[in-house]
Amino acid sequence: MSQPDLFVVCKNCGSEVSPYVTECPYCGQRVRKRAPKIERGEEEAPRRRSAAAALPRLRANEIPGIAAETTPYATIGLIVVAVLVTLVTSTGIVTGDQIGLVGPVDGEFWRLFTTPFVHLPNEIPYGFVAMLAVGIFGMHIERRFGSVAVVAVFLLSGVAGGALALVTGLTPALGANGAALGLLCAWLVDDRRAAARGDDRGNDLIGVWVMAAVLVLLTPATLTVDGPNASIAAAVGGAAAGSVCGLLLTTLRR
Repeated sequence: MSQPDLFVVCKNCGSEVSPYVTECPYCGQRVRKRAPKIERGEEEAPRRRSAAAALPRLRANEIPGIAAETTPYATIGLIVVAVLVTLVTSTGIVTGDQIGLVGPVDGEFWRLFTTPFVHLPNEIPYGFVAMLAVGIFGMHIERRFGSVAVVAVFLLSGVAGGALALVTGLTPALGANGAALGLLCAWLVDDRRAAARGDDRGNDLIGVWVMAAVLVLLTPATLTVDGPNASIAAAVGGAAAGSVCGLLLTTLRR
């Protein structure tokens, strides 16, 4: 490999100038047509730039690096259906005994799907707390896993809770205590698995445990109400089903 000269002599003024300039800095005389090419070692060979990863175009009102907020239509729909059922039962046109799980179903297994929506007018506080939990954790599940997921977790948890109440004989089993606990447990499983992977989302778990305790304590509280009430078996069954759903959702999402 040839080495470049340390300097060149300007023919006009006789000054020693750098071999990497084309004009003498002292007199302005042109000393060469172009500067010599700088030779690089193998370790200095130019690296091929990797193509930048293509990112999807931002949607309207979306901030770079922040997930867009979406309206949880499915969660809102579940709450609306429960409210409408409460209004209908308050008129007496349809009663909780006709659409809810109050004892043996005698082949009417569709009651397992309808009973989570039945909150009788004299159990408004119970229904309010249950729907509040559905709104909070259903919204988080829906925004992370989609509308189909939140409806599936709600129904599967409600059905599992009703089935356990039916098998154990701990009926009536009206209301969304089991479905709400299912959504809560599904969210909790996803959050804890994320933390185990090193993705700590910084959620306040104290509030989560308080909400879970309130949903469980509402079950014996409704025993003093005149009429059908909630079931502790529905709460346990719903929580178990929701935990399994959360495990499946988290696994499929990864």
